[in-house]
Amino acid sequence: MKELRFEDPRFYAKLERFASDSATEASLRETVSTILADVRRRGDRAVLEYTRRFDGFKSTASGLRVDPADLKAAEKSLAPAQRKAIREAIRCVREFHRKGLPQDWKGPNPQGATVGERWYPIQRVGIYIPAGNVPLVSTAVMTTTLARLAGVPSMAVFTPANREGRISPQMLAGLSLCGVEEVYRVGGAQAIAAMAFGTRTIPAVNKVMGPGNAYVAEAQRQVFGTVGIDLLPGPSEALAIADASARPDYVAADLLAQAEHGSGRERVYLVHTGDSLAKSVQSEVERMLPKLKHREAVRRIWQKRTSFIRVPDLKAAAEVANFVAPEHLELHVGQAEIKGLLKSIHTAGAILCGHDTPTVLGDFTAGPSHTLPTSRTGRFFSGLKITDFMRRSSVVQYDRKSLARAREVIRVFSELEDLDAHGNSMEIRFGD
Repeated sequence: MKELRFEDPRFYAKLERFASDSATEASLRETVSTILADVRRRGDRAVLEYTRRFDGFKSTASGLRVDPADLKAAEKSLAPAQRKAIREAIRCVREFHRKGLPQDWKGPNPQGATVGERWYPIQRVGIYIPAGNVPLVSTAVMTTTLARLAGVPSMAVFTPANREGRISPQMLAGLSLCGVEEVYRVGGAQAIAAMAFGTRTIPAVNKVMGPGNAYVAEAQRQVFGTVGIDLLPGPSEALAIADASARPDYVAADLLAQAEHGSGRERVYLVHTGDSLAKSVQSEVERMLPKLKHREAVRRIWQKRTSFIRVPDLKAAAEVANFVAPEHLELHVGQAEIKGLLKSIHTAGAILCGHDTPTVLGDFTAGPSHTLPTSRTGRFFSGLKITDFMRRSSVVQYDRKSLARAREVIRVFSELEDLDAHGNSMEIRFGD
């Protein structure tokens, strides 16, 4: 675990170094670039080779797609409590994002013309769902539910299989409950390449969505422009701000939960106002860690990719949070302090407020999508939202009266920019 102090003159340089993987970025970019180019050139053959190399799954091109009947069979195999929980999560996600559905509108502009906006679902999206150590059924809910609510007509899900080509039945069941029918046993950068460029077996998509490991995020970055992307969500990260009112066992449990995802690149931050609290949190971690199922993976994150940051007050804590722009931000402070922090913090992907709001609520059921910006991209990206699955067109219609009102503006701008053809396209309408 790394310890930083806000008063250190080199504090932000050290924090930036901790928050980035600059030492590995060059080799990672090169590896991903090679995979993308190979899949673009050789299509299915390259996808099959990388799937065999990285996942140990040897398949034919036709075997990459999951039989839709297997999705329905998996759904039927769910225990009643599992089915109920997944449906409840879907309901919460739908209700939250329904409020964000944009509306078409039209009205007059100052010149009397009719202007407006129309919204359309993106015609085909590809959604990546990581596998790792656990089947992330919640990610299926947090992505595909939005696509269906937006009215996307064609949606393909990509998720890695094990050596036998098996995807967990819980994942398949969750996808089925979400209404997904097109699923491919492909993961990693090769999945992003297949989505972006298409192969003989896999039709290309218009936009790539969903979280993944560092290779998946880098692949999304590199295919942007060929297709759209959402927000480059990478390995999970969490930052907790805690003052003297915090319960150390709550803080420890919440941070350990976010270190559990299993990519090996998760990041955890504790921003605290007192060393005694930090010591208590560390003691709770040492007590809880041996009991965890994924304790060795979590232990590595705690030892290598966790930072305890001592700040003099909550104002400094807000500055640190805005700099890190964490995927998940927990506020283990009192209600009055929450109000102040909410006014000061403007870069977090999701803000979980109060001692009784652990990040796991956002992970599984609260409503907002848990697909959130990571690696400081929260400075300019927001979490996945319904409009990410849609596109907008502006609509403009002039008549003779409003056209005449715009005539002088067009004449002046055509002269300013020395574009006489532009001016002529207006003047020709007044030739007679």
